[in-house]
Amino acid sequence: MTALVPLVVLIPVLGAGLALLATGRPRLQRTIAAIALTAVLGIGIVLMVAVADGAMLVLPVGGWPIPFGIVLVVDRVSALLLTVSAAVLLAVLVFSIGQGIADGDDREAPVSIFYPTYLVLATGVFDAFVAGDLFNLYVGFEILLVASYVLITVGGTEPRIRAGTTYIVVSLVSSALFLAAVGAVYAAVGTVNIAQIAQRAQDLPQGVQILLHVMLLTAFGIKAAVFPLSFWLPDSYPTAPAPVTAVFAGLLTKVGVYAIIRTETTLFPGPELNPVLLVIAILTMVVGVLGAIAQADIKRMLSFTLVSHIGYLIMGVGLGTAAGTAATIFYAVHHIVVQTTLFLTTGLIERRAGTTTITRLGGLLWTSPAIAVLFLLPALNLGGIPPFSGFLGKLGLLEAGVSRNDPLAFTVVGVAVGTSLLTLYPLVRVWNLSFWRPAEQVAQGSRLTDQLHEDPYRPAEVATRALARPMVWATGGMVALGLLLTVLAGPLYDYSSNAGATLQNWSVYVEGVLGR
Repeated sequence: MTALVPLVVLIPVLGAGLALLATGRPRLQRTIAAIALTAVLGIGIVLMVAVADGAMLVLPVGGWPIPFGIVLVVDRVSALLLTVSAAVLLAVLVFSIGQGIADGDDREAPVSIFYPTYLVLATGVFDAFVAGDLFNLYVGFEILLVASYVLITVGGTEPRIRAGTTYIVVSLVSSALFLAAVGAVYAAVGTVNIAQIAQRAQDLPQGVQILLHVMLLTAFGIKAAVFPLSFWLPDSYPTAPAPVTAVFAGLLTKVGVYAIIRTETTLFPGPELNPVLLVIAILTMVVGVLGAIAQADIKRMLSFTLVSHIGYLIMGVGLGTAAGTAATIFYAVHHIVVQTTLFLTTGLIERRAGTTTITRLGGLLWTSPAIAVLFLLPALNLGGIPPFSGFLGKLGLLEAGVSRNDPLAFTVVGVAVGTSLLTLYPLVRVWNLSFWRPAEQVAQGSRLTDQLHEDPYRPAEVATRALARPMVWATGGMVALGLLLTVLAGPLYDYSSNAGATLQNWSVYVEGVLGR
C-alpha cells in the first residue's frame, strides 16, 4: 500500500508533461488531465481506507533511511484532504472543459498552457498534503504557487495582470518568510524532518520555540488568508476565470490551514499561542463577514466570506483540543466543497446574465431555474442552515469552544454564532435581488444596494456566453457532493474525530514516522 503514496505526486506531474507534449491537441490534453486526476482520486480513496484504523503510511524517497532525505507520510487527515482535493480538482476540470468547448478553446487562454499548468497546480497541492519534512512542504507550496501565477493571469486582461501582480508579490513574501523559517528551524534543531523537529523542539529554550513558531505561523497565515494577512485575497481571486477562481477559493487557502494544523499539533503543540490564534480567528471572522456585507459583486462577496470562514478553521485550531481539531478537519472538508461550488455557480451566472453585480441582476429564478437551485443549496450550506454539513461543522466548533470553559473561548463562540447569522444576510440578498426580483424591476434599483461597493476593476457587464453541459454537470456534481457530506456526516465526523485525537498526541506521529 505504501507504494501508492508517491503516485499521488508522480501521476499529475507526468500528466502535465504529457499534456504539454500534446500541445495543439486539446482533446488529448483533456483526456490526459481527466485520467490523471481520476487516478489520484481513486488512490486517495484507497489510502483513506488504508489509514482508517490509525495506521500511517511512511515512504522514504530515494532509498535514504529515515530521517535522511525526503519522506512522504500519509495519515488520516492528509488522506482525507488529498481525496477531497482530487475530487474538487476533477470537478473543476470538467467545468473548464465545458467552458473551453463553449468558447472554442481560445477565449480564456491557449489550452496548451491551461491543462499542463492545472496538473502542476494539482501536483503542488498533493505534495503539500503528503510532505513529511518542512522543505518538501515548501517545495509543494512553491509548485502550486508557480502554477497559480500562470492561472491567475490567464487571458492577459488588465484586471487579471493587476490582481496577479498583487498575488505574486504577496506570495513571494510569504515564500521568502517560509524559507527563512525552514532555515531557522534547521539551524536550531539540525533537521527539517517534521517528526524529528517535534522531538527536538521540546528541548529548545522557550523564546526560540516561540520565535520559530511565530515565523511559521506568519508564513502559513499569509497563505491561509487570516486577518490581517488576508488583504490580498478579495482583489486577487475574483478577476480570474471561473474555474481558476473556484479551485483557488476551495483549495489553496486550505493548504495553508493544513500547514497551520501540522504546526500547532505536531511541530509546536504547546498552548502558548492558542490565545493569539483565537483572537486572530475572531478578527478574521468579523472583518470577513463585514466585508461581504458591503459588496455588490457576488465574486467579491464570496471572497470575503471565504476569509470569514477561514476564521472558523483557525478557531478550531486555536482551541487546542482534540474536539476543536476534529471540527476543523470536518469543516475544512465542507468548506472546500461548498466554496468551490458557489464560485462555479457564480461562473454560470456570469455567462448566463453577463454580470455578477447584483444591482444589475434579476429574474434568474424564472430564466435559469437550474442555476437558481445550484446556487441555493450550497448557499444554505455555507450559511449553516440545518441539517446541512455547514451547520454540523459549526455546531462541532461551538461545542468544542464551550467545552473549553474559559472567557476567551466563550467570546470566540459568541462571535462565531454572530458571524454565522451575518453570513446569511449577503447570501439572502443575492438570492432576493438576483433570482427572486423580477427582471423588469432591476432598473428601479433597491435600497438594499444603495451603499454597496462594486468591484472597481471589473466591467459591470460582459457579453453573455453559452453554457456547455459539462459546466452544469460539474457544478451539479459539486452540489451533490456537498449534499453527500451531509448524508455521510456521521461517518465523516467520526473519521475527523479519530484524526483530531491522533493529531493532538504528537508522539503518535513521531513514532509512526521514526519508529521510536
